[in-house]
Order: sequence, then structure tokens, then C-alpha cells
Amino acid sequence: MIYLLALLIGIVTGLRAMTAPAAIAWGAWLGWLPLAGTWASFMGHWITVAIFTVLALVEFVTDQLPSTPSRKVPQQFSARIVMGALAGAAIGTAGGIMVGGLATGIIGAILGTLGGAEVRGRLAAAFGKDLPAALIEDAVAILGALLIVSAVA
Repeated sequence: MIYLLALLIGIVTGLRAMTAPAAIAWGAWLGWLPLAGTWASFMGHWITVAIFTVLALVEFVTDQLPSTPSRKVPQQFSARIVMGALAGAAIGTAGGIMVGGLATGIIGAILGTLGGAEVRGRLAAAFGKDLPAALIEDAVAILGALLIVSAVA
């Protein structure tokens, strides 16, 4: 089950790079994720929660801007892989399989980045504009991250 949750949190990072780490940080801070005393205990610190929350909010806004580059350009893709690794490793650590969580988080981030771009493109074409597709993607990322973190708890 932890492998599946790490894969899914990786997919969330493919949709929105900062949403998964923000959800992990909130889960650790609220005591939902047992990360205290591990390498990932910093995720439960209020400063980490604040930083990832602000970054996630900024990402929600900047994603709507026409000047925002594709998630598939190297910088954006790399950020998603790194955040997928972090989030997956944290989920894996909570389940006692850090390396497995890290690996499946990376795989999920790749799948989420490529699949999310494809689905969003199709939704935008169906709507005739990008904003509704982007908002649906935001909702999926937020709800998915919350469900995944609460499932680990």
C-alpha cells in the first residue's frame, strides 16, 4: 500500500510540484505522518509548512499565467522529479521503506508530468480555453494530496 501511495503522491507532484510537499509538511506538522525522529522530521516544522504552503500558493497563481513555461521543459520537469522523490521518500519513510518510496515517487512524478500535460491539453481543447482545465487540475492535485496523506495516517 505504501508503494501505491508514494506513486500517487509522485503523480501529484507531476501535476503541481509544490502541492505534494506542502501536503506532506502539513501532515507531518499535524501528526498524521510519523516522521518525527527520521531524516524527514524537518517536514513537520512550522517553517517548512509555511515555506511549502507559500510555494504551493504561488504555483497555483503562476500556473495560470500565459508566460509560464511548459512543465516538460528541463527545469520544470527536474523540479517535479526532485519534489516527487522528496514526497515519495517521506511517504516511504512513514511506512518503513524510504528507498522504495523515493523510487516510486520519481516514477509517479514522471507519469504525472507527462500524463497531466496530456490530459490538461485535451481538457483545454474541449473547453476552448486553458483556465477551466487548469482549475480542474488544481482541484485534483489538492484533493489527491490530501487523500494520500490522510491514507498514510
